[in-house]
Amino acid sequence: MVAILGYSREQIHSAVQDMYTAVADHPDSHFHFPVGASASALVGYPSERTAPLPRAVQESFAGVGYPFNGEAVQRGDTVLDVGAGAGVDTLIAGQLAGPDGHVVALDLTTAMTRKLRHAASESGGAPVSVIRGSAEALPLADASVDSITSNGALNLVPDKRRAIGEMFRVLRPGGRLQLADVVIDRPVTVDCAEDPRLWVECVVGATVDEDLLHMFRDAGFEDIRVVGSRDYFAHSPSRQTREVAAGFGARSVELAMRRGDRAPSRTAQFFRRASPARLAASMWRRGFAGVLGLAVALLACYGTLAALGLLAVLGIGLSLDEGIWAGAIALFAVLTALAVVPGFRRHRGVGPSLLAAGGAGVIVYALFVNYHALTELTGFVFLAGAVGWDIWLRRRQQARLLGLGAQSP
Repeated sequence: MVAILGYSREQIHSAVQDMYTAVADHPDSHFHFPVGASASALVGYPSERTAPLPRAVQESFAGVGYPFNGEAVQRGDTVLDVGAGAGVDTLIAGQLAGPDGHVVALDLTTAMTRKLRHAASESGGAPVSVIRGSAEALPLADASVDSITSNGALNLVPDKRRAIGEMFRVLRPGGRLQLADVVIDRPVTVDCAEDPRLWVECVVGATVDEDLLHMFRDAGFEDIRVVGSRDYFAHSPSRQTREVAAGFGARSVELAMRRGDRAPSRTAQFFRRASPARLAASMWRRGFAGVLGLAVALLACYGTLAALGLLAVLGIGLSLDEGIWAGAIALFAVLTALAVVPGFRRHRGVGPSLLAAGGAGVIVYALFVNYHALTELTGFVFLAGAVGWDIWLRRRQQARLLGLGAQSP
C-alpha cells in the first residue's frame, strides 16, 4: 500500500466517487483542479484531437497531462483506458485505433460511465465498451489488450502496486502503456484522516516520482521513459491547493513503457525493494537520514565499546586502533549534523541545524581534544535532540499544508 495515511480503501473510493460524480454532473462547479475544455488545452491536448469530441465529454475533462505523448495506441489495437472519466481519452484512443480496434473504458464512478456510454454511442472510430470497476481488480482476461492509457487515475488508487500489477497482467507481452499522473518530490508522512477530501483534492494520494518508476520496474515493465512533465497545479484556481502542491513538489508527468515478457519473481521483487540504495534514498526523502546517521554513530561508539567488553569477558583480546575508531565516530556524527541541515528548506527553523552542529562539535572535541565520557554523551544527546526536533518541524509543516488543503473552499 502507498500512503494510505489512515484511510480505508472504502473511504478513498467513496471520496473519489463523490468528487468525480460532481465533475460529471456539475462541471461548472468550483473544483481545486482545472476542469473542462480549457483544462485539456492547458495540459497539452491539441485542438485537432479534442474539437471533434462531444461537448458533454469535454466539459467533464479532469486529466493532469497528455498521455498520448507516449504514443502507445496503434491502429487496430485493443485499448484499455484506466480511469476513463467522461471519455476524452477513450474517444481519442478510438480515433487512433480506428474501426478495426476496440477501446475498453473503465472508471470507478457511475456518473462518469453513464456519461461516457452516451457519448460513445454517438462517436466514430473504434467500438467502445464501458465498464464500471476498480484499477485494483481489472475485469479483463490475462494478456487481452494491446495498449493501456491512463490520465490522473493512479494517484487516486489506494493500492498502487496492485493496480500496476493488474495493468501488467492484462497487457500482452510487448504491449504498451502510456499514462499521465501526479508525482511528488517529498512523501506525505503525517496522518490526514481528518478529511478524506484531501485524497482527491490535493496530493495525498500521489507517489514520489522515483518510487513510481520503481513500482513499474518491479512489476516487469521495461523501456520506461518520462516523455513529459508540467507544473499542473500552477493552474489550480485554489491558492491553498497551489501552496500545498508547491510544499510537496507536486507536478504531473507523462510516462511511456512496454510490458516485459514475464513478471519478476517475488524473490527478485523483494531484493529490488530491499536495495540499500533505494532504502537510503527513501529515508532521505522522508527526513530520516539524520536518524540513520545517528544510529550508525551510536553503533560505532557504544556498540563497538559493548562488543569489546563482551569479547573481554569471553577472554578474547582484540586490539583496535583508537585513532581510526575516533575518526569513524566523528565522521558519522558530522554526517548526522549535515543530514539535519536540509530540513531548514522545509520548515525554516534554524534551531535543529545549530543544535546538530553543536552536538557534532562537542563529540569531536571530546574525541580529539579533551576526552570525557560525559562530554561525549552530552554531544550525542544534543545530536539526538536536533534530529528529533527537525523531524517534528517537518511533520508540523506538512500538517499545516494539509490543513490548508482541508480548509480551502
